Amino acid sequence: MTGFVVSRLLRAALTLLLIVSLAFVVLRASGDPALLILSVDAPAEAIEAFRKAWGLDQPLWLQYLHYLRAVATGDLGQSMLDGRPAVDVVFERIPATLMITVPALVMKLAIGLPAGIHAALHRDAAGDRVTMAAAMIGHAMPSFVFALLLVLVFSVELGWLPSAGSGAGSGAGLEDWRHAVMPVVTLGVAGAAAVARFSRSAMIEVLGRPYIRTASAKGLVWRRVVRDHALPNAAIPTVTLLGFLLGGLIAGAVVVETVFAWPGIGRLMVTAVANRDLAVVQTILLLAGATMVAANLAIDLAYGWLDPRIRRAGGAGSLIEDPS
Repeated sequence: MTGFVVSRLLRAALTLLLIVSLAFVVLRASGDPALLILSVDAPAEAIEAFRKAWGLDQPLWLQYLHYLRAVATGDLGQSMLDGRPAVDVVFERIPATLMITVPALVMKLAIGLPAGIHAALHRDAAGDRVTMAAAMIGHAMPSFVFALLLVLVFSVELGWLPSAGSGAGSGAGLEDWRHAVMPVVTLGVAGAAAVARFSRSAMIEVLGRPYIRTASAKGLVWRRVVRDHALPNAAIPTVTLLGFLLGGLIAGAVVVETVFAWPGIGRLMVTAVANRDLAVVQTILLLAGATMVAANLAIDLAYGWLDPRIRRAGGAGSLIEDPS
């Protein structure tokens, strides 16, 4: 088990290094921050002074080495727009993002899992077809289209909910949560549709296994067969999807936050990319990547806990039987 954990940790570190490197190269190749922040009409001396102050006049390989050294020591740089540490700029937006993504995650699981399991247990029945049709619509509809439909109905026509902003932004008042309703529903509906489709497929696959037929042939009540044999085994592939959902909590709401002018990390990233605020964008990407890597690492370790037979053999996704 120690080798299994060490290999996962090494892979997580390599993934983070690739994320950091790719973000560095793409951001430097996408435009000159000096021209965007100072404008192209700024004096040449001012532009050169800006580049020198932020180290942009150095060779790219030297900037990369300085950046890696800074990241290794926990220094993620400063925002070019307001001069504050990028970590402070990013972390002050995390509560707003979690305020809509965590309830949305609960909504995805609370709706998606029961719907998918029910559809699998009643395969090809009317309930299965209706559930899957609804899941297909929810999964296929772009989130910004669904968000705009919600605004049209609940803000423009009915006037029940505010269309943009976050109220006081503290999350402690009723007005804050009135602003959060439509972003949460937008994120939750699309995610619930994906969870329903995935859990249905996993459950149907398990129900077709020989040990399910054997348990039924022994005379076990069908409810007990489902509870004791089908659900635990169907949970293993479903846990994979849960890893992606957890990993997307931090930066998975870019479109929704933009549509609803929600002051979270997703909207901050859009603004930072538009202004080439390099340190802020790199910090967000590093944070999102670290969250995704940590979630998937936890899921991989959970596999071993759910099924002791699972061990890493070396290649991605390859599994072997435990020799013990």
